[in-house]
Amino acid sequence: MTLWLAGALLGLLAASGLVLAVRAAPPMRPVRLIDRVAPYLGDTAPPSKLLARPSASSTPFAVARRLFGPALGEAVGVLDRVVGGATSVRRRLGGLGSRMTVEEFRIEQVVWGACAMLGGALLVGLAGVLHGHVDVVLVGGAALAGLLGGVLGRDWWLSQQLERREQAMLAEFPVVADLLALAVVAGEAPAAALQRVCRLTGGELARDLDAALARTRAGQPITAALTELAEHTTLEPFARFLQGLVVALERGTPLADVLRAQAVDVREVGKRALLEAGGRKEISMMVPVVFLILPVTVLFALYPGLLTLTSLAR
Repeated sequence: MTLWLAGALLGLLAASGLVLAVRAAPPMRPVRLIDRVAPYLGDTAPPSKLLARPSASSTPFAVARRLFGPALGEAVGVLDRVVGGATSVRRRLGGLGSRMTVEEFRIEQVVWGACAMLGGALLVGLAGVLHGHVDVVLVGGAALAGLLGGVLGRDWWLSQQLERREQAMLAEFPVVADLLALAVVAGEAPAAALQRVCRLTGGELARDLDAALARTRAGQPITAALTELAEHTTLEPFARFLQGLVVALERGTPLADVLRAQAVDVREVGKRALLEAGGRKEISMMVPVVFLILPVTVLFALYPGLLTLTSLAR
């Protein structure tokens, strides 16, 4: 059985290599638009790497991308067509403040799925070898389950990262709003007030605001930078706060009054979040009461009576 399994694995590897070789041959390989246009743009000077945007190419996933470039690109295309949701992924990546693109995220999903598929197949195969019988169908099912689990697990992990970041931002939001209102009331300009708040505080909100201020120092108007930040963020109260700040700057509304009103709204949002969290905790606290304490109490109340009835029946 072990020799049969080894022969089957070798045959599978040989068939996979043959399929990849035939698929990558020029008659079967699709010609991309960039390959057609590249010869006519050969005299264009390459951009400086100092000005290049950091991306996932500097991560360990770049090794897999360079080793399995064409196959990985086709797998990313298939995954994007099957799973979809590129808009949701782009929104969550923007909410995280990540420079990763959707294509790079899909590459990570493919790598996660491949690792989980190999891990599941090897685990079930080794368990079958230890028991003296290897079920090929079970190994294939474990590999497929690992593939789906890896792909969906990377998406779930992205959602968990965004949720934790939003919770941290919501906890920091009231303090940042109050400090910004105090700085503006004290007579500072909006950009100077934002810079002071970013310098005095730390966290996710300060990092986002500092990135917006960096764009303003590069020449972008502060209203455009704040509007761009409001479009990228996934925290609705923070987006409303930025939009109110932009409207006040564009229309000449007294900024101190606007910021004080926004700070009050932020406090109300924090109170509502605490009330909602308390309601969820109250419901979760009912679970041990209903399923553990109450049945034990009923058992203690009824057991003596049941014991007496049983003795009388005898």
